Amino acid sequence: MKKTVFIDGQHGTTGLKIHERLNDRKDIELVEILVEKRKDPEAKKKMLNEADIVFLCLPDDAARESVSLIKNESVCIIDGSTAHRVTEGWVYGLPELKKEQRTLIKNSKRITVPGCHATGFISILYPLVANGIVTLDYPITSYAIVGYSGGGKAMIADYESEGAPDYIKYPLPYSLALNHKHLPEMTKVVGLAQSPLLTPIVTNVYNGEIISIPLMTSYFKKALSAADIRAVLAEYYAGERFVKVMPYPPDDFLKDGSMTFADCNGTNNLEIFVFGSEERILLSARYDNLGKGSSGTAVQNMNLVLGMDEATGL
Repeated sequence: MKKTVFIDGQHGTTGLKIHERLNDRKDIELVEILVEKRKDPEAKKKMLNEADIVFLCLPDDAARESVSLIKNESVCIIDGSTAHRVTEGWVYGLPELKKEQRTLIKNSKRITVPGCHATGFISILYPLVANGIVTLDYPITSYAIVGYSGGGKAMIADYESEGAPDYIKYPLPYSLALNHKHLPEMTKVVGLAQSPLLTPIVTNVYNGEIISIPLMTSYFKKALSAADIRAVLAEYYAGERFVKVMPYPPDDFLKDGSMTFADCNGTNNLEIFVFGSEERILLSARYDNLGKGSSGTAVQNMNLVLGMDEATGL
């Protein structure tokens, strides 16, 4: 019998992408609430408790409410919101994080999908902390360039409306109170002693992301160059299908040494770049904020839970 999958919030940005990835699959049954019952709380509660897999693509409070309605312990919840990313008892749904992560995901009924900024940040920094190269008290800074779809329906409407203000035509730094909602998971999952300083910048393209972390080698526990760091990351992710450490210089470098932005769009791929020398290093991750940064990883988690090839549909 096919496993049933329900997307709670399927008309949001992430929900639509998950639905798009699952709609033509023959190995699962995608179930939906009838249009006339979408606002019926009992109909929703019934759907939540009868599905094998539930994706939550909701604002945080709504996600918590949906979790509270699920009384069937056999239902596996894959939450795309921020609500449970640092909550005890929930498994962090980044399969490539460490060797045992896939087993933890497969055996869990409570999985939280990483945030888009956190996905790239953790992917490039966690291996260096795990290998004792970057200390937990290192003053980490990071900046991200991301498409406006990361802001959800409201931001998409702002950018795509005919009367859009001139300022959104240009790169727009945001969350300048330095309290971005992804900081708690970045700090906890990597194990940092203090939150990083994150500067996200939304730009006038629909999707895509590059997040970067600069590092000074004088703060390392041992002398390592950019080439050494690249080798560490390449070994850590050896054999991974969706995370790849790129050569330097990468094939798609432009003549002036700049990096292109959208090469991973429409995929579940994340590409890691290491730039620099023996003194200064820049780590960068390039990916689709709607792919590996949300819907792609969500589906990858589902595949693991169901015992399927994790690349199915990706």
